[in-house]
Amino acid sequence: MALEARSPAILRFGVFEVDLRSGELRKQGMRIKLQEQPFQVLAVLPQRPGEVVTREELRNQNWPADTFVDFDNSLNTAINKLRDALGDSAESPRFIETLPRRGYRFIASVDGLDNDPDARDVRQSGGARPAPRVLRWLVALLSLAVLAAALFVWNVFHVRDRLRSNMRARRIHSLAVLPLTNLSGDPTQEYFSDGMTDALITGLAQMGSVKIISRTSVMRYKKTDKSLPEIARELNVDGIIEGSVQRSGDRVRITAQLIDGSTDRHLWSSSYDRDVRDVLALQSDLSQGIAVRSR
Repeated sequence: MALEARSPAILRFGVFEVDLRSGELRKQGMRIKLQEQPFQVLAVLPQRPGEVVTREELRNQNWPADTFVDFDNSLNTAINKLRDALGDSAESPRFIETLPRRGYRFIASVDGLDNDPDARDVRQSGGARPAPRVLRWLVALLSLAVLAAALFVWNVFHVRDRLRSNMRARRIHSLAVLPLTNLSGDPTQEYFSDGMTDALITGLAQMGSVKIISRTSVMRYKKTDKSLPEIARELNVDGIIEGSVQRSGDRVRITAQLIDGSTDRHLWSSSYDRDVRDVLALQSDLSQGIAVRSR
């Protein structure tokens, strides 16, 4: 009897392994730190090697409809971080190929491993093992029954409404603005991105709506490989602002994202593209946008 088609637990390509169960990316057995959003994109692409995965498909799978996010910028950021982790590049891709305005294609060869010992036994014996499969169905049915009962209690006693109310009432009380990344391709522009970071910290601090961590405390995280939840714990903040600055001639583009420090969840992101002579107005607009979303 043919086996049921299902996704393997571990995907291998090159020297990398993606463990879909533990949510880990490993290189030659060593774990590589990767944020939640880039990992969710990585969990999709290698399962469809050689196929075009559209941007819309990635959005539907990985970006909740109720999240206020500049999707294009958020996806581009996730892809860039993913390429950094894999040592890949958009110009000469070994793993992820970009199809402009369409999506992405995973171009490396992928091997799938299944860690389920029952499944391995079936493959090796060439036959089905009915008892474990029946047991799994019974466990699944029991789990559904427990879930249904829990949902019933949840609604009857208005637990769901109270939790939603608490979530709506929750706000960000403290923020850390991480050093903005210089994307200009010119190391001499590093001073400009640092200056924009200082201006953003000052602008948010003057608004007084949330506590802002000082520049001295955040500059040590420039080009760090620590995860955002780690940084949030070390600085004892509710939210993290990260972003980038790109200056080309008389134009400057700033991208910023507001991220929940404890869950690594994107709460808001936006991009601002202005003439360099309007940089003060740009800084003000960015500070106000962040302040509004953190309330």
